[in-house]
Amino acid sequence: MENAFLICAVVGATVLVLQLLMGAAGLGTHALDTIDADTDHEFLSIRALASGLAFFGLAGMWVQATGRGLWPALGVAALVGGLALCAVAWAMRQMLRLERDGTVRMEQAVGSPATVYLGIPGGTSPGKVHLTLGGRTVECQAVSDRPLPTGTPVVVVDVLGPGTLEVAPSPLLGGPNDVSR
Repeated sequence: MENAFLICAVVGATVLVLQLLMGAAGLGTHALDTIDADTDHEFLSIRALASGLAFFGLAGMWVQATGRGLWPALGVAALVGGLALCAVAWAMRQMLRLERDGTVRMEQAVGSPATVYLGIPGGTSPGKVHLTLGGRTVECQAVSDRPLPTGTPVVVVDVLGPGTLEVAPSPLLGGPNDVSR
């Protein structure tokens, strides 16, 4: 059984090293990392299975080297291999959660409500507004054709540049043009 543990350790470690080298060479292993491409189960990833196999083999060899026999070696090897598989699967799930794109795209701001944070003098002189974009509050420079005091509800009309918006008072949100006051 010593040879079986050795083969498991060598095969698992070889697969892990090959994936590391392919990733370092820019050969993206993400598409090759799951056995079933239609699944999101990290337990079925080649990386997790290879880790489990490598640790299974190493733990089995270690227990047999201490002279404890085949059954204790199999038990410890299965436990350690299973823990390694679960740990790698959990780590991969956490890394996949980080892949979410948090880039703020200003063109998505058009039509969004905002609030004047730093009074806008009017014309080409900018003030600042706060708006929610991409699930977070963003502060941007803003211009308007008329002066707008701090706290005025506005709507983004246009994106003039990477960090500058054109805004207009929002009658629906109780802005200065609201005739219901």
